[in-house]
Amino acid sequence: MIKADNLVIGICAHVDAGKTTLSEGLLYLGGSIRKMGRVDTRDAFLDTDEMERARGITIFSKQAQLVSAREYTLLDTPGHADFSPEMERTLQVLDLAVLVISAADGVNAQVKTLWSLLRHYDVPTVIFVNKMIWSPKVLAMTPITSNY
Repeated sequence: MIKADNLVIGICAHVDAGKTTLSEGLLYLGGSIRKMGRVDTRDAFLDTDEMERARGITIFSKQAQLVSAREYTLLDTPGHADFSPEMERTLQVLDLAVLVISAADGVNAQVKTLWSLLRHYDVPTVIFVNKMIWSPKVLAMTPITSNY
């Protein structure tokens, strides 16, 4: 069990899996930010660099604080393979990682690489499956009734 006063949590995933949106939601629900931004509308709290806003992707790892009974440092990492060195530097300081997997995209090569790196750095990992409603695989398994 991790007993640090400040737990460092990294959000990792392949590009467009929803890392920054998940981070924004956690910060908003935790009371750290007053308005939840979005990557696609270029007002995400964590994507502050002009290049990030112009491209609509995270390029640099960003940190934010969440405070409740304990303090958490949340690190949002880049997901695009071109910026993997930036993400890998972040892995070395994590107490815990949240690996976001887009159900629509499945377990792709970038997810496999992230998993290998997380194991290499011995980072305890929680898997968060996102975008399940957009996945034809999930929709095919879910009966659609008149209650939807």
